[in-house]
Amino acid sequence: MIMHADYSDTDVRILIRSGRIRWAGNLRDKIYGRLSCRSGKRIKRENRIFFESEEEAILAGFRPCGHCMRLHYLRWRSGRGL
Repeated sequence: MIMHADYSDTDVRILIRSGRIRWAGNLRDKIYGRLSCRSGKRIKRENRIFFESEEEAILAGFRPCGHCMRLHYLRWRSGRGL
């Protein structure tokens, strides 16, 4: 997990380009999603966390975003997992 508040915007862009960051999450709400998600882009910097993999987000106790990951979210909601 990489906290956005611990890195500059330039460092975050470098990590995204290198593939170390592939998913973003909301630390307060425990939701993760794609970097391109409109909902995720509105997360406050101090609440934004980045993940290298989807598995890392799930193991950290985060649930899928209902906007950018609709099918994953519906499966999670129904209790069938991912």
